[in-house]
Amino acid sequence: MPLLRTFHDGSVLEFDAGRFDAWCVYLTRPGQSRYPPKDTDYFAQLQSLAITHGAEMLYVDFLAIYHRTTKTASLHVFEMISHMAHAYGDDALAVDLLLSILYAGMIAEENKYRARLRKRVKRLGVHQILFEGASPVDAATFNRGKPWEVIDTECTVRHF
Repeated sequence: MPLLRTFHDGSVLEFDAGRFDAWCVYLTRPGQSRYPPKDTDYFAQLQSLAITHGAEMLYVDFLAIYHRTTKTASLHVFEMISHMAHAYGDDALAVDLLLSILYAGMIAEENKYRARLRKRVKRLGVHQILFEGASPVDAATFNRGKPWEVIDTECTVRHF
């Protein structure tokens, strides 16, 4: 699977086969082993960044990426993410990594076999973190064990 992007600190984001499918997102940070970022971890970071930079700003940037997400990674979108991240000052690298991981995760969702909700599941989690006061654990596990129709309704009542 392809290398998606290399960040200015040497971090690398890529797709590779995971336990469930061929669309697992992996991050390698300098001096660390490659690992798949967990929903709970990046939702916690999203929550923390929202305190500093505001939920609205992060959500607007997330939606710009969401609306450009397809089954294929786009260099243009990664460049857009990097450009947007500069507005976050000292947190630019953290935002660049976070939004890139979310983008890659949405691409993976778009490519999952028989997935009905696709990238909408990531949007639901982001919305729950930024506007509904959900904890990272609650947002990450909200969908587990629920029929897709229930989750679809949750997305529909939020108008996405």
